[in-house]
Amino acid sequence: MLAFAEFKVASFQLGSEIPFQPLEWPGELHQEFLSGAEDKKTTRFTDFEGKTSFGMSVFNLGNAIMGSGILGLAYAMANTGVVLFLLLLTVVAVLSSYSIHLLLKSSGIVGIRAYEQLGYRAFGTPGKMAAGIAITLQNIGAMSSYLYIVKYEFPLVIQAFLKVDVPAGEWYLNGNYLVIIVSVTVILPLALMKQLGYLGYTSGFSLSCMVFFLVSVIYKKFNLPCPFVDFAHNSTVSVLNVTVNDPGGEDNPTAYTIPILAFAFVCHPEVLPIYTELRNPTKKKMQHVSNISIAVMYVMYFLAALFGYLTFYNEVEAELLHTYSRIDPYDTLILCVRVAVLTAVTLTVPIVLFPVRRAIQQMIFPNKTFYWPRHIAIAITLLTFINLLVIFAPNILGIFGVIGATSAPCLIFIFPAVFYIRIVPKEEEPLRSVPKILAACFAGIGFLFMIMSLSFIIIDWTSGSSKASSGH
Repeated sequence: MLAFAEFKVASFQLGSEIPFQPLEWPGELHQEFLSGAEDKKTTRFTDFEGKTSFGMSVFNLGNAIMGSGILGLAYAMANTGVVLFLLLLTVVAVLSSYSIHLLLKSSGIVGIRAYEQLGYRAFGTPGKMAAGIAITLQNIGAMSSYLYIVKYEFPLVIQAFLKVDVPAGEWYLNGNYLVIIVSVTVILPLALMKQLGYLGYTSGFSLSCMVFFLVSVIYKKFNLPCPFVDFAHNSTVSVLNVTVNDPGGEDNPTAYTIPILAFAFVCHPEVLPIYTELRNPTKKKMQHVSNISIAVMYVMYFLAALFGYLTFYNEVEAELLHTYSRIDPYDTLILCVRVAVLTAVTLTVPIVLFPVRRAIQQMIFPNKTFYWPRHIAIAITLLTFINLLVIFAPNILGIFGVIGATSAPCLIFIFPAVFYIRIVPKEEEPLRSVPKILAACFAGIGFLFMIMSLSFIIIDWTSGSSKASSGH
């Protein structure tokens, strides 16, 4: 049966008719993104043949997985312990790989390579809208978190390089201006590219920046004294230490540790677009791309968490680089690492923007062919909205937490499982077959993660607000 499904994917690429398509898809998919009425293109959601190499696809998916979360993994390990952290990370990596298997199997059976259209195939318009909204919310949250890093880290990097101890309101030290400049000069041109595959080069460079971050963390472990002493440079450092030592709403660090680990491998909205653009695509080949990307990120995550934790132990902060700054704010290597991390998160934004634009097109313009003005307008609108969010809403991390605790479990666990159960024919796999029972259990795990994450966050909010009212 698996070979049969893969054969249908292969035949899809060779231009032959897709099974069930005339019956199941009378109009929406037939016209979608195609320049002519005849369905003789080799790809469905773009008007070009998939040309992205295996290696570039690995870079793109790895870059989609690798996010700013790596900066918080040492903090997560400090709260869980090394053994439990490794166990949780391993479980999440395996579950993420299985989730991608469900997506690829479902897409192979019906010849569909868009997350939203799988939702339509399984549950009609409500399924398509639910998938599109989840992708939009999840990826807008991710892009905003990346730009928050640019807003707050970039001015500190410039300030340290220029040795400006007390800023006097210089515009180039204003994070709001820097976010806009980075968005217009770097992110927007990359986001306007027609093909996701072209971003493989920037993805490779982005991943190399994170490798540099990892090597530096390992190097620093053997170069810093074990019981580290805060760098007493001036009064501003002592103020920094006060804010570091103040719990201020992080009384329950587990509230964010579990979501950080549970969603460390979120890349599912990007899987099918990357699959679409893969050269000579098959389900087996795309699964290899996914497995290699997850394995590489797994190793990098664990090493970064382990050596960051072994450097500072329980003194490690939620953002690892801030802990190094407590030792020496002008450390040249750490400044270079900060530049590398800024570069990496900046180059990740266009990768994350592509699925959002596709989701919006699927929801609002489902039957339209590719149109450059619309392609550009959606990218500019999205970036403008995210920039406004980052500039004018400085305290919405809680909202991001709720979005991550709801949309991420849907995209990773619940949707792939229920789509699989609905799409795979009962003749091929009955409802009581082992694969569908496993898929149902997988969806149950997603609901469990959602309830658990939301509960931790709500408890953290209520305990933090009650403590604030009693303490002040």
